[in-house]
Amino acid sequence: MGPVPTTELSPPAPPPTRRRRALPWAVLGLWLVVLVVAGAFAGKLADVQRDRAVDYLPNNADSTQVARIQDRLPGGESTDLVLVYHRDGGLTAADRASAARQVGEVAAGHRLTAQPQLVPSEDGTTLMYPVSSTEPGQDEEARDAFVRDVRATVDGGEGLSAEVGGPGALATDASEVYNSLDGPLLYTTVAVVAILLILIYRSPLLWMVPLVVAGVADVLSLAVTYGLNQAFDVTVSGQSSGVMTILVFGAGTDYALLIVSRYREELRRTPRPYDAMTTALRGCGPAIVASSGTVAAGMLCLLAADLNSSRGMGPTAAVGVLCALLAMTTLLPAILVLLGRRVFWPLIPAYGSEPRARRSLFAAMGSTAGRRPVGVLVSGAVVLGALALGSFALPGDLKQEDSFTSTPEAVAAMGTLGEAFPGTGTQPIAVIAPTDGADAALAEARGTEGVLSAERGRSGGGWTELSVVAKDAPQSPGETATITALRDALEGSYVGGPSAQQIDLEDTNARDTTIVVPLVLLSVLLILVALLRSLVAPLLLVVAVVAVWGAALGIGGLLFEPLGLEGTDPGLPLLSFVFLVALGVDYGIFLMHRMREESLAGAEPVAAALTALRTTGGVIASAGLVLAATFAVLTSMPMVQLVELGFVIAVGVLLDTFVVRTYLVTSASVLLKRKVWWPGALSRSPEDPVRAPKSVPEPAGRG
Repeated sequence: MGPVPTTELSPPAPPPTRRRRALPWAVLGLWLVVLVVAGAFAGKLADVQRDRAVDYLPNNADSTQVARIQDRLPGGESTDLVLVYHRDGGLTAADRASAARQVGEVAAGHRLTAQPQLVPSEDGTTLMYPVSSTEPGQDEEARDAFVRDVRATVDGGEGLSAEVGGPGALATDASEVYNSLDGPLLYTTVAVVAILLILIYRSPLLWMVPLVVAGVADVLSLAVTYGLNQAFDVTVSGQSSGVMTILVFGAGTDYALLIVSRYREELRRTPRPYDAMTTALRGCGPAIVASSGTVAAGMLCLLAADLNSSRGMGPTAAVGVLCALLAMTTLLPAILVLLGRRVFWPLIPAYGSEPRARRSLFAAMGSTAGRRPVGVLVSGAVVLGALALGSFALPGDLKQEDSFTSTPEAVAAMGTLGEAFPGTGTQPIAVIAPTDGADAALAEARGTEGVLSAERGRSGGGWTELSVVAKDAPQSPGETATITALRDALEGSYVGGPSAQQIDLEDTNARDTTIVVPLVLLSVLLILVALLRSLVAPLLLVVAVVAVWGAALGIGGLLFEPLGLEGTDPGLPLLSFVFLVALGVDYGIFLMHRMREESLAGAEPVAAALTALRTTGGVIASAGLVLAATFAVLTSMPMVQLVELGFVIAVGVLLDTFVVRTYLVTSASVLLKRKVWWPGALSRSPEDPVRAPKSVPEPAGRG
C-alpha cells in the first residue's frame, strides 16, 4: 500500500525553523527595495535611446565622419526635407500658387540654410522643393518638432497631395515607430506568455507568479542598461531594448518552468515547501546557471562588432538574460515558498502522492530515435540541409523606404518622387572636403561619372560641405556606383548621407560576421566542454544549433517575399546566428546534462539518452514554445528588421525544440554511445568504476 497523501498543514515533519520563515520574507523585502530603486532609472532609458542611422554606424565609417563634421559646421547638423506636391491629372495654376505660398511660410517660420528652389517634373504632375535647416541641430526632439510643424504647414487640397519626405522626415517617422514599440511590445509579450502559462499550469494563480517576477526582472534590466549607457556610453537602440524585453520574458519564463517543474516533483517527496525548493534549486540550478551563462557569453561576443547597434545589443541582451536569471532563482522561489502548496490549486501536489501516469509523447519520439537512429539522423540532416538552401533566396538588402511594414508619409513621398522623376537622384550625397581643397574637390565631384550636379555649402573648422546629386535613384546600383567612385576620387574627403550610410551598414555587417561568428562558436564550445567534460558532446550540440540557424534562415528566404518583405536587413544573419546558437545550446545543455547524470548513475548509453529525452522533453518543449512565442511577438511590430529577426528566431527555436534536440541529437547520442563523452571518464568501458553523484539534477516533466 502506498503512502497516504497529506496536505501542507499536516506533514510528518518538524516545525519550521526561524531561518525557513525569515529567509523568503527577507528576499521579498530586498527585491521590493531593488524594484523601487530600479524603477527610478528604468523610465530614463527611453531618453538615451538613439535610432538615427549614423548612431548605428562604426566610428571610422565615412558617413559617421560626415555626420560628426556637419555637427561642427556653422548652424550644426542639418535636417534635410523634400516637400512634394502631386496631382495625378497634372498640376493646376492654383496648385502651383498654393505650393509656393506654403513653401514661403515654411521659409519665413524657420531658419533655413537656403531659399527652397522649385524642381518640377517633366510630366507636369509633381513639384519638388528641397528644404534644409540647421534649426533642430542634433536634438532629435527638436528635429521631430520641426518636421511636424512643416507637415502642419504643407497641406494639399481636393485632388492635390502634399507630402513631406527626405532624410529628416524619414528619421522622424522611424523615431515615432520605435518610440511606439515599448508599450505594444510589452503588452503583447505579457499577454502571450500569460496565455501559454495558463495552458501549461492549468491553475488560476500559479501562472501569475512567473509573469510578475519577469516583469520585475524587466524593470531591473532597463535600469541596469541605463546605467551601462551612462557609465560606458553603450549604444541603446529601439531594436536592442525591444529584444531585451523579449529575452527577459522568454528566457525568464523558461527558467521558471524548469524550477517550478522540479519544485512540484520535490513537493511530493518533501513535507516542507522550503526544503522542497532548496532541493529543487540544487537539482536544476547548476544547469540553469550554466545555460544562462552560455547565452550571456554568446551575446557579449557582439562587443567585438564594429557596428554600434550590434555592439550595443551584446551587453543589453546579456543584461536581460542575467537579470531574468537573478530574479527567477531568488524572487520566484521566495514567492512560491511563501504561497505554499496552495499556489498549485486545483492540482496541488500532496506530500507522499504519486504524479498521475500518462503517456509520454517524448518517450514515443525517443523510441523512434532509438530503433532507427541512422535513418532518423540521415533524414533529419537532409531536411535541414534542404531548408538551408532557401537562404540563397533571401531578398536583397533592405532599403530605407522598405524598413516599415506600413507606409509612413516620408516613404510615400519617396515613392511619389520615384514615379515623377524616374532614374533621377532626389536625395543629396553629402561630401565633406578640406576647405583648402574644396574647389578642387567640387570640380572633381562634378566630373565624376554618375553625378548630376554638385554645389558648395557651409564651411567651418577647416572643412567645407558639398551637396552632390546623383543621376540615379536613391539606393539604386547606379547611385551606389557613384558613391564608390566619389570615395575613390576624392582623396582626403569623406562621402556620407543616407545612401552612403546604408552602404557602410552593409559593409560593416559583413566584416562583423567574419569576426563575431567564430568568437561565438569558440566561447560556447569552451563553456560546453567545461560543463559536460567532453569534446564530442559539445561539438554535437554546436553543429546541431548551426544547422538550426541555417534551416531557419532558409525558411525565411522562402517566405519573406511572399509575406511582402521587400529586402533583408543586413544585420539579420549575424544577429539571428548569435541568438539561435546561444539559445539553442541553452536547451541542449538541459538534455545533455541530464544524459550525463543518467550515465553517472550507471545507466547504459542508449537508456541514458532515451531517459534524458523522456524526463526533460515536456518541460523543455513548454519552454521552447514560450520562447518561440515571445520572439514571434516581434513579427507584429511595424519595423521589417524586427519582423525578420523575430520570425527567424521563433522558427529556429521550434526546429531546435521539436526536431533537432528531440530526434537528431538523441539519435546521434544513441549511435555514438559512450563515445559521446570522449575523452572524459564516461567514455571508458563499463568496467571502469564511476562514482554516481549524491543527487541527480532533474528538470522533470512539464509543469
